[in-house]
Amino acid sequence: MIRGRHRAGWGIVAALLAGAAGAEDEGLVDGIAAQVGSDVVLVSEVLQMVKPTETRMREAGVPELEIAKLRAEGLERMIEWRLIEQEVRKSELFASDEEIDTTIASIASANDLSVEELQRSVVSHGMALTDYRAQIKRELERRKLVTTLIGSRIEIEEKDVKDLYDTRYAGQPQDGEVVHVRQIMVSFGEDTGRDKKAARARADSAAARLEAGEPFEVVALDVSEVAGKKGGDLGWIHTSRLASWMAEMLKHLGRGEVSDVMVLPMGYSLLKLVDRKEYQPVSYEAVRPELEREIFERHLAREYDDWMEKLRKRTYIERRGYFAETAQLDPSALLRFGDEPPIP
Repeated sequence: MIRGRHRAGWGIVAALLAGAAGAEDEGLVDGIAAQVGSDVVLVSEVLQMVKPTETRMREAGVPELEIAKLRAEGLERMIEWRLIEQEVRKSELFASDEEIDTTIASIASANDLSVEELQRSVVSHGMALTDYRAQIKRELERRKLVTTLIGSRIEIEEKDVKDLYDTRYAGQPQDGEVVHVRQIMVSFGEDTGRDKKAARARADSAAARLEAGEPFEVVALDVSEVAGKKGGDLGWIHTSRLASWMAEMLKHLGRGEVSDVMVLPMGYSLLKLVDRKEYQPVSYEAVRPELEREIFERHLAREYDDWMEKLRKRTYIERRGYFAETAQLDPSALLRFGDEPPIP
């Protein structure tokens, strides 16, 4: 048996308000949105949490019923947070300021940002830094709680890990070569609003920029319709899985070289061979920790949802006023809201 400790998913119920309140200018008077055991959730807390998303939805002209759904989802999340907070207090699994600072630094580093740049990004998304730290604190405490109460009792069978490996890697090549490729693709046709002449001109312009010394990824970001946001990066591909036209062109390129503009049935393309190397089959031992973690997280998500459902059932929860309609829905109408959104 393998025991692990990994992150749990948030299982949150979203309720659809049958009778949504009026438009934004009607407003909501602050008060208690829900009572959760001995704690309460305020209307202002819910509105503050959903405010950035609600603002974008209103700017897009989303119907008022969808706004009501968003607020209802926000309340259900706040209820779950209150339940978690109560369990954290009981178990005294609090997150320290040092842990919060370390987590924020890690998030910044993972996104190639300084802490100051991350903070500016948070503020630009409409969240106060104090609220952001509170969100980090809640997540850290949730992780500690779930790992302690649920994760420590999850066991993973070796057979399950091997079965997942076989499913994922049984068809992998056993030898050969892999290439790291970037591509610029400019298509034509009715769907693009561009004819062959315009597409060729755009591809030739991209080629000229590359010839003048601009980095391939910069030009691809500006021009390419394939992996443009990744600078045209297609990643590592086994040569046996390349399209025939691509395999033929790459045979003539050395590391770092760029092809001429190629004419394809759907458009024009340029390729850059970043690197090539001998293919090494992925061994079971190499990916075993990753597969164990994936299986663990699946089990943990199910166990967490069961635990949270039981916690809700044994806790007095009353939604009030604007939010009271959520309690009147048939259970089959409730939606699973999903995992806690990634921290910006």
